[in-house]
Amino acid sequence: MIAELARYLGALLVLAGALFSLIAAIGVLRLPDLYTRLHAASKAGAIGAGLILLAVAVVSFDGAVVPRALLGIVFLLLSTPVAAHLLARAAYRCGEAPTATTTVDDLK
Repeated sequence: MIAELARYLGALLVLAGALFSLIAAIGVLRLPDLYTRLHAASKAGAIGAGLILLAVAVVSFDGAVVPRALLGIVFLLLSTPVAAHLLARAAYRCGEAPTATTTVDDLK
């Protein structure tokens, strides 16, 4: 009974994670400049991957897999925003201009 419930919950989490990952991929393809693409990839991509890792933790009944999956989620939540910030900062310093619709440039 509990194993079947865990499978359904895991499938729901995988679907939600795949949906967030799809939204991140569409954002990377459709958004106008590097900065907004980084925003889409770092936010929705990290949530999608985190939900998929959470599904692995729920479905797996192995005591060694659950802490690793949770540690992976923590690592994603800590490292993805830092990496996106560093990439955006490096792009700005190299002269990558934001799109013409950008109205506020605090670094100028």
